[in-house]
Amino acid sequence: MGLVEDLLKNFEHVIESVALIPSDGGKFEVSVNGRLVFSKLESHRHAEAGEIVNLIHKMVEG
Repeated sequence: MGLVEDLLKNFEHVIESVALIPSDGGKFEVSVNGRLVFSKLESHRHAEAGEIVNLIHKMVEG
């Protein structure tokens, strides 16, 4: 299952929009409901397996 499908499966009730914004050099950002969740550009690293889903889980519960 892909990232977007996983997010919608688990958080469909709280997610209004999901955006994966590609950039040059393989950098990308993930935003949910207009809020930046993960930025490879800022972190200078790839997200670990399950990291983005966990960050969104914390965001919606917090």
